[in-house]
Amino acid sequence: MSQSGGEAAEEKSALRQPSDRPMPKLWMIFFIALVAILFTIPFLVIWIDLTALIWDSEFVTSNHWVVPVLVILFSVLVGLCVKYLKAETAIHGSISESVESGAVETEYKKFPGSLASAYLSLISGASVGPEGALGALIRQITSWFLKPLKVKSKEGSLALSVAALASAYNGIIGQPLFTSVFAVELVPNKKNALELMAWTLMAGVIGFLIYEGLGFVAFLGQVPMPPLEGKELYYIVEAIILGILGGFLALFMGACFKLFGKVMGRFDNRVVLRIFLASLVIAAVAYFLPELMFSGEDQIHDVLNDPAKYGIAMLLLFGVLKLVLLALSFKSGYLGGPIFPVLFGCTMIGLALNMAFPSVPLIIAVLCLEAAAISLLLGAPLSAILLVTIVAETGQISPYLLALIVVATVTSMLMGATLKKAMAKQKGGAGVETKAG
Repeated sequence: MSQSGGEAAEEKSALRQPSDRPMPKLWMIFFIALVAILFTIPFLVIWIDLTALIWDSEFVTSNHWVVPVLVILFSVLVGLCVKYLKAETAIHGSISESVESGAVETEYKKFPGSLASAYLSLISGASVGPEGALGALIRQITSWFLKPLKVKSKEGSLALSVAALASAYNGIIGQPLFTSVFAVELVPNKKNALELMAWTLMAGVIGFLIYEGLGFVAFLGQVPMPPLEGKELYYIVEAIILGILGGFLALFMGACFKLFGKVMGRFDNRVVLRIFLASLVIAAVAYFLPELMFSGEDQIHDVLNDPAKYGIAMLLLFGVLKLVLLALSFKSGYLGGPIFPVLFGCTMIGLALNMAFPSVPLIIAVLCLEAAAISLLLGAPLSAILLVTIVAETGQISPYLLALIVVATVTSMLMGATLKKAMAKQKGGAGVETKAG
């Protein structure tokens, strides 16, 4: 079919002009990966030392009444950072959105306030993980380099941002492939997907090797669980049931995010009051249930050391309440991510199921539940499967266990898709939101 004269002229003109969508050069990716991991390491070290200095001090441990006071104090300071220093918040987003969006050239102006808010959020006792805070800070650092590197296109800024995140995340998660898979699953524009995967693979390996080479241990760690013995057929049925349960947990989290979004949204820009009210709830929980403080990556090991001490009812309470606190923390203004609290919540529920139904092996109960919930929550099934395989100790993920994790994940995704279609028909296109934030 022949083109009109105007269309042909327009196409030739576009071809003569420099491309407005250039991807970054190889050395730029290498550079931003180094910047990201060299920021991430001291950021995490300072956070760990600050947390230990404050919360493990003799004064705090011997005066339990100080716990809620510190929670409220640090929370109010977070609100002041948001109000006066224009700090980033997770009110309208999540870790997935930090990957979906590229850095904006002026975003670095939020960095001082966001850095202060990140530390205060993480040491406040709120249920937020370090990955969300790092995501915001890394994007802001990347945005500062856009102009010096002469990266002007949306695709170019996206590639740099995701490469930087890959370098930062792969170290703390302990998996050189995770962020590359995560980015390709979530980035809406698939035009440069292959090149984007190449950049994130390279940047992710750089961050992973530097982090490992310096002797740092992955934050996700390895949760000790009895290995799976045998290949019983009824394990498949259990995986399907766990997939359904994980799907309901994701929908429950989505409902909590919507609920707290509406409740906290009534305070509009009164962020200090909003976060103060949220801190009262978090402080009360911290006083009576200190196991639910922080992101959960350390507390999960404390509970696993002796789950029988808590009992089935308490473990279920831990799991559900942790997910509620995650939604409250996000929608109140704390800066952080959802992955570590979700892993804690699902692990607690998996422990409870294993105690209630001993025929369900612990490793199946925990990993299948985590994969099902995270895959539907973030809309990234491959990333969820890859993530939960890191949770178990090295050598515990057999091909049969991996197949069960896939069964649970597929069940959850199918359940979510079916429910979303049903809700869309009932409400004229309004589906069920399962993505955090």
